[in-house]
Amino acid sequence: MHILILGGTTEARELAAALADRTGPVGPRVTSSLAGRVAQPRLPEGQVRVGGFGGPAGLAAWLRAEAVDAVIDATHPFASAISRNAAEAAAEVHVPLLALRRPSWVPVSGDRWHPVGSLDEAAALLPTLGGRIFLTTGRQGLAAFAALDGLFFLARSVDAPEPPMPAHTEVLLDRGPFTLDGERAVLREHRIDVLVTKDSGGAATAPKLTAARELGLPVVVVSRPEPPAGVPTVPDVLSALGWLAQL
Repeated sequence: MHILILGGTTEARELAAALADRTGPVGPRVTSSLAGRVAQPRLPEGQVRVGGFGGPAGLAAWLRAEAVDAVIDATHPFASAISRNAAEAAAEVHVPLLALRRPSWVPVSGDRWHPVGSLDEAAALLPTLGGRIFLTTGRQGLAAFAALDGLFFLARSVDAPEPPMPAHTEVLLDRGPFTLDGERAVLREHRIDVLVTKDSGGAATAPKLTAARELGLPVVVVSRPEPPAGVPTVPDVLSALGWLAQL
C-alpha cells in the first residue's frame, strides 16, 4: 500500500513517524510531500518529496504514476489551494482522501477576540484597536497590512519576509513550538497592544493566546477557510491511523 501524506505540519510528521514503525516487507510505503515554502523544513521520517505537483492535473498524474492507494491531507488549515487540488485529483483518480485537521482554538473567559474572515478584514480593523501589532500570520500575509504606515508591526515568521510590508516593521525570525514565558516576554519587551493570528489550532503556537489574555490584549483571529466539500475529516493522528486501517 502506498500512502501519500501532504504535510508540513506537526501532525503530518507524527503520522509519518507512526507509519514508519509499520513499514517493511508487508507494511505500507509512505511518501510525505512538502510544499517547499520553508527554506529548512523539519523533515518527517521516510520518503520525502519537496515542491508542488503542478495543480490538480499534475497531482492526479503523480498519483497514477506512483500507484498511490490513499492520500492524507495533513497540511496547514490555511493551505486551502493544495487542499482543493488534492480533492480534485483524488476524485479524478478515485483514490481515498482524508483530511487531518487539528481542532480550531476556542475562546475562554477573559479573551478579547475579534474574529475576521480574512487578512484584509484584519488590516481594516487594526487602527481601531491599537498601534503596536504582533503579527503572527506568516511571512506571505504581510502585504495585506502594507498600507498601515501609522502602525508598528512585529512580524514573526520562520523565514525572512519579502516586500511589500508595512513601513514600520520589525521582523522576528523564530519557529515554534513557543513557550508561555517566551510569549509573555515578547509582548512586554515590544510593548505590544494587539495580537493578530490565524486560527491555526494546536498547542505549538497557542501560548501567545494565553499571554494576550493575561495582559488583557485584543486578539484579531482570522477564521479558517472552508474545507473542500465531501472530504472526511479527523482531528488527530490516531483517528487517521484508524481510517487507514479500514481501507
